[in-house]
Amino acid sequence: MAWSYDRLWKLLIDKKLKKTSLIEVAHIHSNTLARMSKNEPISMEALGKLCTALDCRIEDIVEFVPDKSES
Repeated sequence: MAWSYDRLWKLLIDKKLKKTSLIEVAHIHSNTLARMSKNEPISMEALGKLCTALDCRIEDIVEFVPDKSES
């Protein structure tokens, strides 16, 4: 299974924020940002912090992309 944070990166462009500013704005760890940059899963707590800081919903920042081999 795979995760995509492309929606988050597009949202940051719209809000004129940089990836590194998420650490301060959303009060997340740099490890979380690194995991998102690699499209790896992050905690629900971190997703909640991002949604609160960016005033959005979870589906606005992350998308589940099933592996083709799992179908």
